[in-house]
Amino acid sequence: MQKRPLRVREEINLHFQESRRPHGKARGGRIAGYLTDEERSQAGWIGALKCEVIFERALRLFLVLLTVISPAFIAISALAVEKPLSEGKVAVVNGTVIPRAEFDRGIKRVYGQFASTGRSLSASQLPEVKKRVIENLISQELLYQESQSRKIKVENKEVDKQLDALKKQFPSEKEYNAALAKMNLAEAEIKFQITKSMAIQQFIDKKFVQKITVSDDETKAHYNNNPDAFKQPEQVRARHILIMVDPQATEDQKAAARKKLKKVRKRLRQGEDFEALAKEYSEGPSGAKGGDLGYFSRGQMVPPFEEAAFALKSGEVSDIVETRFGYHLIKVVDKKPGSTVSYEEVKDNLQQYMKQQKVQKQVKLYIEKLQKKAKVERFIPETPK
Repeated sequence: MQKRPLRVREEINLHFQESRRPHGKARGGRIAGYLTDEERSQAGWIGALKCEVIFERALRLFLVLLTVISPAFIAISALAVEKPLSEGKVAVVNGTVIPRAEFDRGIKRVYGQFASTGRSLSASQLPEVKKRVIENLISQELLYQESQSRKIKVENKEVDKQLDALKKQFPSEKEYNAALAKMNLAEAEIKFQITKSMAIQQFIDKKFVQKITVSDDETKAHYNNNPDAFKQPEQVRARHILIMVDPQATEDQKAAARKKLKKVRKRLRQGEDFEALAKEYSEGPSGAKGGDLGYFSRGQMVPPFEEAAFALKSGEVSDIVETRFGYHLIKVVDKKPGSTVSYEEVKDNLQQYMKQQKVQKQVKLYIEKLQKKAKVERFIPETPK
């Protein structure tokens, strides 16, 4: 199964796949449809974090579109390609060549993003994706050139700090060096990408972020004009015990898994503790925490799991629930009714979100201005295999 560098804690998400912490090793499988507390802080408005999440969404979109991303993310993306990269160039910006290798990494990153949400990149989508990847690289180069014309300097110690953070994402220095060697990358190239990213970010901060403000009247108007955005849906907190079954498993293998879970169910009915049994038997990463999945709302679980969880009362345990990923016993720990988040709870994060929207708009216009006076040549290559 494909690993992806996302900070995750549990096994239920948009896809069954192995999960991997940025600062650790792979930690087991995941099941379609569930977002953990930590992932919800990146993927949707939940409770008092709703505006913060939208701000993060806009920020991530802005960074992806312009490739103005954190140094660590640039470096990790550079390390994400396992096959040798193609030679050549995809663009020339004011005389500076954008190598084919950067394009290949960008395309592979898009494939990875699609895969992480259970989708695949279709042939009809590919031409537009290729175009956007190249435009992102051109935008990044234009912003970097502008940062250099403004004499923005990045301290070596700051670059080293980001590089150290990257290295810590590997279990050891040996594995880090092996990854570089496997992809034919020199550490000097990683350091340059970090430097380039930090220079761009400093330029954007000075040119736009520090000058743009959002008033209380603006945030209040946005809150009042978008009431649905601040509604918190009904939520359930649950634990589960999962016995994984491969979708291609035989009937005998499925029967063995059900038999194993029936034994666990019998012990539960005899009064044993659900949390303790989850630690002993559950085959997903949440087993170490007694099967705790945190709070989730409708639409975040595969349908059979969701239907069972929301039908239970607090403290109740389900019968065996089958999903295409295996068999579950579900215990509802708590239930929260739907509510509306108050303005005071979201005011600060909403202000950040609205400021980022303004920054995003201004940077986009600025890039368009730079492109008009720049000499840019584009070369659309074949997609890397």
